[in-house]
Amino acid sequence: MVDNLDLIAPERRDAARLALGAAFGGRPVEHLTLLKGGVSGALIYRVGIGERAYALRLEPERIAPHHRERGLACMTAAATVGVAPAVHYADAEAGVAVMDFVEARPLAEHPGGAEGLVRDLGVLIARVQTTPTFPALDDRPGDVIATLLANLAASGLFTPGLLARHADGLARLRQACPWDPSSFVSSHNDPNPRNMLFDGRRLWLVDWELAFRHDPLFDVAVVTTETAATPALEDILVGAAFGRPPDQLLRARLRLMRLITRLFYGCIALEVFAAEPPAAPEPSLEALTPSAFRDAVAEGRFASGQTDIAYAFGKMSLAAFIDGLSAPGVAEALSLAD
Repeated sequence: MVDNLDLIAPERRDAARLALGAAFGGRPVEHLTLLKGGVSGALIYRVGIGERAYALRLEPERIAPHHRERGLACMTAAATVGVAPAVHYADAEAGVAVMDFVEARPLAEHPGGAEGLVRDLGVLIARVQTTPTFPALDDRPGDVIATLLANLAASGLFTPGLLARHADGLARLRQACPWDPSSFVSSHNDPNPRNMLFDGRRLWLVDWELAFRHDPLFDVAVVTTETAATPALEDILVGAAFGRPPDQLLRARLRLMRLITRLFYGCIALEVFAAEPPAAPEPSLEALTPSAFRDAVAEGRFASGQTDIAYAFGKMSLAAFIDGLSAPGVAEALSLAD
């Protein structure tokens, strides 16, 4: 009989007990440890059953069931091609999943160094794209990012007009990087270092709640933001993901796609706050820089899994999008890619 779940909040305990019972036939839980969460707010537990460890994931209750269903379906598909750890149980309605637990080592211990890490990430991205195409984010027609931005601007979370520059910037970028569903592939959409696990032998991608069909460059652009942030590493990544080195046009489109990822993250992170805007709209987009935000997270200045980290991340992303539009080389990239 599954037991020893006292660390789990009472209102989620029955769902966790059902999931573990279905996955492991009622074998007892010998130990349960809450692991550090992240921006999404999901709770991840390390569960010991027999001589093995598994991961129990409880999705935030604020996430709509249809989004949970999409994310879990994408995670399961990724597991079938060896990109995500094996999935033993998933229930979108209850927001619970049980996967193999990966005992993670620091990414810096990858035996291939930064080059090997980036090469392996490119291979994983390519493998994800071999799955049957993931579901769409939702049933909203047209450019999902433009729709997310328009909804955020109209929500009352920010003062009127504060996001006008974002809409103008996205329109400029879309001339060079159009929203083209006919070209979309399965995409993780958030392969940042916090969603990568290295077990001492190989890499895994986890946290699939933002996965959906998307532009083939999107995952690559996310990786070049932080993990492959030099031209040399970018070349390795692109070669591993697409089987060829980047040419001038691909480099230009990749640079622009990096900006689009910033806007996407800002809109997604703030969407939940837009649903219940404050009485006084936010008048400013002043925010931490991306590097300062990462430092704050690493130093524990944001409470893991709490709303303050998501809000700060959203504002940081929106501010970084505007800053990026005027960065050196963007005008040239727009000219090349258009």
